[in-house]
Amino acid sequence: MQYIVKRTNEIVWDDIPKAEINSYAWGKEYTPKAYAQLAMINGRGFVLKMTAFESAPLARYSNYGDPVYTDSCLEFFVSFNNKSPLYINFEMNSNGAFLSAVRTDRKNKTPIDQVVSELPVVTAEKKEDCWTVEVEFSFSFIEELFGVCTFGNGYCFKGNFYKCGDETEIPHFGSWSPITWEKPDFHRPEFFGDFIIF
Repeated sequence: MQYIVKRTNEIVWDDIPKAEINSYAWGKEYTPKAYAQLAMINGRGFVLKMTAFESAPLARYSNYGDPVYTDSCLEFFVSFNNKSPLYINFEMNSNGAFLSAVRTDRKNKTPIDQVVSELPVVTAEKKEDCWTVEVEFSFSFIEELFGVCTFGNGYCFKGNFYKCGDETEIPHFGSWSPITWEKPDFHRPEFFGDFIIF
């Protein structure tokens, strides 16, 4: 899978490509439409917007570090440096609560508040038929985690977008880049897709 990350000076979401989260490897009973958009703002960093078409998303949690993956959740897993074994999981619910750690796999992890000097801010919005989350990852934030801060045209890095809800009425596990695994597991960097900046 490949997604083109648009380089821009100002975000106009209508101009940013959508990555459809439509691969539901486990369970077909509930497969809500969802997509992600990622862009790079010159001089600032990367901005992510994710959208899920649910009218009443489960949203029990409100604080950083809460287990939001058990709510209706949108997630971004990414390694901004292909030379590093590290990636972050960034998981958000419709209240704007999020959970995030830097890790090499499911078990080997460090919460990002122990690594970075300032946490990103998640902005969430609930509409009649959908909900969205937006977050900006500054270049300084990325450098603290991955040791890189320069991203030229053609730069490639890896990641995946997810829609899930472990404890929702119908548990569901969707991804943008397909995962071939016997049980639900998003912590599979070998199935990350490519993000290319242009």
